[in-house]
Amino acid sequence: MAAAKPVLTISSKNYGAWALRGWLMCKLAGLDFVEKVIPPDDPAMKAEMLLLSSSMRVPSLQHGNVKVWDTLAIGEYLNEIKPKAGLLPAGIEARAHCRAICGEMHSGFGSMRGALPMNIKARFPGFKIWSRAQTDIDRVVEIWRECLKGYDGPFLFGAQPCMADAMYAPVVTRFMSYDVALDKACAAYCKRIIELPAMQEWIAAAKLEPEEIDELDAEF
Repeated sequence: MAAAKPVLTISSKNYGAWALRGWLMCKLAGLDFVEKVIPPDDPAMKAEMLLLSSSMRVPSLQHGNVKVWDTLAIGEYLNEIKPKAGLLPAGIEARAHCRAICGEMHSGFGSMRGALPMNIKARFPGFKIWSRAQTDIDRVVEIWRECLKGYDGPFLFGAQPCMADAMYAPVVTRFMSYDVALDKACAAYCKRIIELPAMQEWIAAAKLEPEEIDELDAEF
């Protein structure tokens, strides 16, 4: 009898930034998994949508007897079971750098998250960005420029997308939704992320979701 496939529990594909990170890591790792989507009225769903925590049990991955949640933990676990996928760079210095910028995304950028919540279907031309959120945006752009230059692109740590690209993928969708002005290199990077087959799959599913999550009205 064949073993059951791993199960990744996620939330909304339109609004779920942490869900996207975990899901994209699984795709980049080449894990053959099934999705379990929690309903909009689930407390864990609302917690993620309302930006209440960056460390919660959505997404979570059930792989045999192993259950792992928190997006960074999922990424580290996938790197252990799928080392050839290259979720983390091979070199120790690059790997340390990758972990550092993943950690920065995991625990920081609260002003940007609050001011520009993920909403893939939405477009806000000329969106006015307040100063604290702009400071976060400037730091993200600084990280991208440093990585793209230091590792020769086209992704943050070289020729293939890795854990860092998955961690920053929801930021790419935010920059698109809120019409954030970017330099040529960062705009090209965003285009490359959006064009990934896995991202195209996620975006197509996001566009099919119901429009309303009432509590999000207060975020705009």
